[in-house]
Amino acid sequence: MRTFHRTLLAVCAVLAALCTVSCTEQFHSRRIRRPVGLGLGLRAKSTAGMQCPDNKCRIYETYYIEQKIDHYGFINDDTFKMRYLVAQQYWDKNGGPIFFYTGNEGDITWFCDNTGFMWDIAPEFKAMLVFAEHRYYGESLPYGKESYMDREHLGYLTSEQALADYAVLIKYIKSSIPGAASSPVVAFGGSYGGMLAAWMRMKYPDAVVGSIAASAPIWSLNNLTNCNTQFTIITKDFTEVSPTCSKTIRASWAVIDKFGLTAEGKEQLRTSLRLCSPVLTGDDVAVIKDWLTETWFNLAMVDYPYNASFLEPLPAFPIEVVCSHIKSANATGVALLEELAEAVNVYYNYTGSAKCFNTSQTATGSLGDKGWGFQACTEMVMPSCMDGKQDMFEPSPWVYEAYVKECQADWNVTPRPDWPIVQYWGKNISAASNIVFSNGLLDPWSAGGVLKSISDTVVAVIIPEGAHHLDLRSHNKDDPPSVIAARNTEKANIKKWIAKAHGNL
Repeated sequence: MRTFHRTLLAVCAVLAALCTVSCTEQFHSRRIRRPVGLGLGLRAKSTAGMQCPDNKCRIYETYYIEQKIDHYGFINDDTFKMRYLVAQQYWDKNGGPIFFYTGNEGDITWFCDNTGFMWDIAPEFKAMLVFAEHRYYGESLPYGKESYMDREHLGYLTSEQALADYAVLIKYIKSSIPGAASSPVVAFGGSYGGMLAAWMRMKYPDAVVGSIAASAPIWSLNNLTNCNTQFTIITKDFTEVSPTCSKTIRASWAVIDKFGLTAEGKEQLRTSLRLCSPVLTGDDVAVIKDWLTETWFNLAMVDYPYNASFLEPLPAFPIEVVCSHIKSANATGVALLEELAEAVNVYYNYTGSAKCFNTSQTATGSLGDKGWGFQACTEMVMPSCMDGKQDMFEPSPWVYEAYVKECQADWNVTPRPDWPIVQYWGKNISAASNIVFSNGLLDPWSAGGVLKSISDTVVAVIIPEGAHHLDLRSHNKDDPPSVIAARNTEKANIKKWIAKAHGNL
C-alpha cells in the first residue's frame, strides 16, 4: 500500500488555504503571509501597492520592521526585516481601530488581496488596515536565501515566534504613528492565519481586544478530532451534488492501480489523464493518486457560490461543474479515466490555457508549502486518514511512526505534536474571551474547528453553505444568507470590543 504521509505533511498547508506550485522534490503538495526609526522599527517605505481583485481596489503601502530572529532566547541577537502592509485611507486618526491580519504561510500581498471583508468594513469602522507577513514566507526571510538551508536556520520558524513578531509590530505601530496609541486592535485571520488570530488573543490579550478566527482548525492538532472527518466532509460535499460522482471517484483508485501494472497501462494513464510527465514507475502512479486526492480536497475548500480565483480560477459551485463530467454510473477503464480528466480540467484549466496537467501543481504559487512542510514536521501535526468506506478515498491509515521517520529524513527534526496543545490550551479554551470562530460546513477544515460557542465571549458562527473562510471574502451578490448573517455577527462583536476598549461599556 502506498504511503500517504508525504501528502499529509502538505495537506495542512491548505490552512492557508492552499498549496503551492511546487514543494521540495520530497513532498507532493496538498494544500491540509513610516517614519524611520523608533524602537525596532525600520519603516522603509516602498512603492504603494494597488491590487483590484473582484473589481475592488486594495490600496496600501509596504513597510518593513526589524525583528529579532529569536524573541525567547538571549544568545542569538540576529535580526531580519519583516514586511507588512498598511492602509490608512479609512482610518480615524483620533483613536480609530486597527484591523490586523495575522499572516499565514505565504506572501502577505496574496492574503491582503483575498481578505475583502476587512476592506469592505474598514470605512464603516474608520479603521486602519495592517497585514503582517509571517516569518519565513514571502519577503520576510530571516536568513535570506539561506533561510531554508538547514534546521539551524529554519529552527526559528514557529507559531510562537510569529505571534511575538506580531505583538512587537502592534506595539511599534501604536507608538510610532500619531493618533494610534489609543487605537484598539482587532486581529483577523483565516485558516492557519485564523489559528494565529485566536492564539494572538489568548497569548497577547493586551495587544488585541478581540479576534475573528475564520476556518481556524485549532482542534485538528494531534488527535483532538477524528483523523478522517475531513475526508467524510469532502465525500458528503460531492455526494450531495451527485452520488454517482463520489461513487465513481471511490472506484477510480483501483482502476488507476490496474493501469499502473504494465508499461502500456502507465502510458494510458498519461494520455487519458493528459499528464505533462511520463508515468514510468509505481511511485509515479502514487503521485497521480495523491494529486487527484489533493484536487478533490481543494475543490471542497473552494466550493464558492460565484466565480473565484482563490487557489485556481474556478466557476461558481465548482463541485457541481466537476461532477457534471463524472456522470457514468458504471464507467470503467479508459472511459473512467477520461471522465476524471474532464473533471480535473475544470480545476486546472478553467481558463483553457493548459495543454497538459502537472501533477506537482495543485494551487497558487503564493503560498509557502516548503516552509509549511517544516512546520508540519515540528509543531503543526494534524493527523489525517481515510478508510474508503465513510469516504470516497483510497484507504490510508494515520501511522505516526512513519510520519516521524519522514520528518527526520526530510528535515532532520522530530515532531512535538503535544507542544501546541500545551501552549494553546487544547480543547479547554473557556478562559479565553473575545474570539469569534467561524466555520463553513462545506469546508473540510471545519472538522477541526470550534463549532459550538464556548461562552458569551467565545462565539461559534456556522455557515452551512460556506466553504473555506467564505466570510473573509468580499461581499458578493451571490453570497448565501448564512454568510451575510455571519458577517453581521462578526461586526456586532467587533463593535462591542471596540466600544469596551474605549470605555463605553
